[in-house]
Amino acid sequence: MKDMKEKIQAFLARPFWKDYRTLFGLWLLLPVIAALMKMHSHNNFLIFRGVFWHTWWQTSLFAEYPAEYWDVNHYGPLFSLVIAPFSVVPEWLGLVLWCVCLSLFLYWAIRRSLLTDRQQVFVLWFCAHELLTALYMQQFNIATAAIILLSFFLIEKERDTSAAFFIVLGTLVKLYGVVGLAFFFFSKHKVRLVLSLVGWSIVLFALPMLISSPEYVMGQYVEWFDCLVGKNDENLFADHQNISLLGMVRKISGCATYSDLWLILPGLLLFGIPYLRFRQYKYAAFRQTLLASVLMFVLLFSTGSESSGYIIALIGVVVWYTAVPWQRTSWDVALLVFAFVLTSLSPSDLFPAYLRKTFVQPYALKALPVAIIWVKLCYEMLIKDYAPLAATACGQRQSEESGS
Repeated sequence: MKDMKEKIQAFLARPFWKDYRTLFGLWLLLPVIAALMKMHSHNNFLIFRGVFWHTWWQTSLFAEYPAEYWDVNHYGPLFSLVIAPFSVVPEWLGLVLWCVCLSLFLYWAIRRSLLTDRQQVFVLWFCAHELLTALYMQQFNIATAAIILLSFFLIEKERDTSAAFFIVLGTLVKLYGVVGLAFFFFSKHKVRLVLSLVGWSIVLFALPMLISSPEYVMGQYVEWFDCLVGKNDENLFADHQNISLLGMVRKISGCATYSDLWLILPGLLLFGIPYLRFRQYKYAAFRQTLLASVLMFVLLFSTGSESSGYIIALIGVVVWYTAVPWQRTSWDVALLVFAFVLTSLSPSDLFPAYLRKTFVQPYALKALPVAIIWVKLCYEMLIKDYAPLAATACGQRQSEESGS
């Protein structure tokens, strides 16, 4: 057994696994595979293409178009310009390019981050399967993960104007981007950030008017709000929606009468209390852990959460595991494995179909490992010291010397 363990460790220690050429090739290959496998069944991409053409024709973005696709669009008018380059080319080519661009955008965001090489390699391998799950659905959630990461790390790099662009972009496309405001207190240029948010909001709000009209765009934002309110009610017990902490409690209890605020308000309180630890702000590990909290929170407390959205949360899981200065315990390792097996593998054929259909899907159990990790993360942020170990050890030595 010991020899086998050593052989496995030696195999995983080979440079191949840490080579960014390997990882880039993987993240380039996965979207091509996903696009080819979904070439004859890509309803989400048809909805996305429709956002551009319906904006161009100035027809409702949120009406049903059964002759074009099933279901309805839930993305804002700005999305018409995001999807435009993939809508004006042949459908098959647009699908391939869309999947490839989504994957490489997230890859680029991870590589441009301030995460260490170890963290980046960990994220790229750990989230590869979840990336494939999202690519099968052609989901913008992949780009949302990149947008949240960029919002955080651009503020870290003191590029607040660029960070504001991504916060507003993510908000006006799918609302999730608004969580980038959670990093406001880490900004060293808060006035610049606020002014940039206002400026980009005006520009990006009006930008779809270039291919339609002011009256049309303003009317579509009103429709979008009404659409999202109605979708929230529809999601409560939907099979493939509300895969969240809210949905898990709702579906396990089977109760439709209580308000989600009974969970959301304590969740917000638990999320917000670590902000009071001002002295920890100076530590990158503490700030990265809050990033991890945001990445998980946005899925756990949204009734619109779907399986493909967990590419966002699983990046948060890896950041939670790798960012801290202390040694992770065997329980932490177990939680990481639990998240990979139940959250990442459960939608695939690698997971027992009986368990998936009988328990995981009906009760939104994909959210369970992430919920447990998020609660543990919040607890750690309340009591742990995120000072680098070297600095801590140095401080201890100085204290001992002064006392001797």
